[in-house]
Amino acid sequence: MKTERCTEIERRTMKESMMATAVLFDELGGPEVLRLEDVRLEEPGDGEVRVRIEAIGLNRAEALFRSGGYYYRPTLPASRIGSEAAGVVEAVGAGVDGFAPGDRVSVLATGIHMSTHGVYGDRVNVAARNLLRRPDSVDAVTGAAVWLSYLTAYGALVEVGGMRPGDEVVITAASSSVGVAAIQIANHLGAVPIAVTRTAAKADRLLRAGAAHVLPMDEGDLVKRVHHLTSERGARLVFDSIGGPGLADLARTVARGGTLIVYGWLDPRPAPLPMNWPLNVFGFGLNVVTDDPAALYRGEAFVNAGLRSGALAPVIDATFDLADIADAHRHMEANGGLGKIVVTVEH
Repeated sequence: MKTERCTEIERRTMKESMMATAVLFDELGGPEVLRLEDVRLEEPGDGEVRVRIEAIGLNRAEALFRSGGYYYRPTLPASRIGSEAAGVVEAVGAGVDGFAPGDRVSVLATGIHMSTHGVYGDRVNVAARNLLRRPDSVDAVTGAAVWLSYLTAYGALVEVGGMRPGDEVVITAASSSVGVAAIQIANHLGAVPIAVTRTAAKADRLLRAGAAHVLPMDEGDLVKRVHHLTSERGARLVFDSIGGPGLADLARTVARGGTLIVYGWLDPRPAPLPMNWPLNVFGFGLNVVTDDPAALYRGEAFVNAGLRSGALAPVIDATFDLADIADAHRHMEANGGLGKIVVTVEH
């Protein structure tokens, strides 16, 4: 009788859950700490959707999270990781409206803790509020590469910065996926994207990506060069992901009354308060868009229109298989690419 009862419990458990592959890590460190493991995936709960993942977009924040440099710490051991993907809905939980099995979606898992809800894997349960519809014309790789980068650039430059035709826009870390998105959005709206990069190694690729000017950091005084390009006005918008001690100098490239928008901290050292006032400084997070339904609606419409017209098109630097996730992170940290790194998932 005991054996029969155990068998029934196991049978019921298998019906209510399934096995999935997830990327986990047990300690802080380099890419080598990432591993694949089979985990049990429960049926989607209230407000949740199960998505069969086809492609995963990598972001610098995930490397920081893995190594302990993110703004919150992973819960170890067996932390999950990842915030952006694309796939197909397999099942929906109670209370979910607007999504059904078979729907093509992109996952933008903002406002979640990656340790418990990271999307690196072949199947995940995510809150329905973290899904965006993926048009038939948008393949999975594009769907995994577009939203975090383009909504970040859109939200900062358009919603916050009010970018207008003719505005000079300085974009640091311009070869990143967000940098490339900012270049394309600036061009789309008639602004003048000025790409800043560490060396001249990527200058030609940045020009091909649409930069009006490329300024390598190692080629002299950045402030003087920006003022020269802008007829001594300075740039109305500066879009920075680096921060650190160089922020005060970068602020001197901003036009009087212009806006310095900081959205990252690749340099973790303290950043002094810029003193070239009047100056607007805005610390941008994607939640500026995702927590505001009206702003998210505008951003989604803007990006989808750009994808349809071809004005916006993610640049894919490299693709990797899920089994090679550690190599994908090594490639990201080598800083040699331009655009987005995507991991594909075979089923």
